[in-house]
Amino acid sequence: MPVTEEQRQQVVESAIREISHIATLPEVTLRIIELVEDPTSTAQDLHAVISNDPALSSRILKVVNSSFYGLPGQISSINRAIVMLGLNAVKNIAIAASLAKLFRGGELTPTFSAKELWNHSNATAIGCKLLSDTMGMGLGDESYLAGLIHDIGIMVEMQYDRSKLIDALDKTGAGPDGIPTTSLLVTEEQVFGANHQHFGQGLCAKWKFPAPFAAATGFHHNPTAAPSEQSKLVAVVHAADCLAGRIERGFRLDNPDCNIHREVREVLKLNDEKINELTEKLQSMVADSANMI
Repeated sequence: MPVTEEQRQQVVESAIREISHIATLPEVTLRIIELVEDPTSTAQDLHAVISNDPALSSRILKVVNSSFYGLPGQISSINRAIVMLGLNAVKNIAIAASLAKLFRGGELTPTFSAKELWNHSNATAIGCKLLSDTMGMGLGDESYLAGLIHDIGIMVEMQYDRSKLIDALDKTGAGPDGIPTTSLLVTEEQVFGANHQHFGQGLCAKWKFPAPFAAATGFHHNPTAAPSEQSKLVAVVHAADCLAGRIERGFRLDNPDCNIHREVREVLKLNDEKINELTEKLQSMVADSANMI
């Protein structure tokens, strides 16, 4: 029996309350988000916060010096990283480094593990930046983080009720190749009464993430339903999610066909040739960025 919107909202709110003691961002990350959202903040403010966390500083410098950014010379200080990449990019790296800790856990079923989901999330994030840069959309930093968190709702499900998530995963009928006969979106609705888009959007609200990120988590499978002011970012995340599913060992449980929505293809000017070209490039970029965070 289909659930009502009110019942779905109750399910999501209950799950977010239940895991609130687990799914929390470190204080330093929350402070970084506040700083960058504050128009009066400066690079010095951001440096002061990050420099108080040596482990975070080292992770940021590791990412900054990776082939993903391709910067000239070795960057050895957070100040220099901020100057070279900007406040938003460094903020997103800091959040990414914090999120990586949440994607922990062993194999849940033969076709799913938190690590595989993290690899897919990272591939989607790289795909977002690739699409944004290729199309000259100027969404690189913002789209990277949106891609990274787009499936965070699956981790909400995992922390809220592992047995239910296992049930939903089993119901997909996925074989050794990871391609399901029924989309995880459908089986999540059957088991939880909501899907990972709803849970992800709820977590973004709990974390007080800016609206574009809530939209990316909440509408990446149905991008035409996204709020108009966030539609371009959601379109990029949707397309990158599909590209990431096409690469070798791509995650397809919630997206068996990896077909980019027709309207998104039109908006992003993606034909079959361009999609194949971007998929090949993404495969190479993902290989180069292994263990970046």
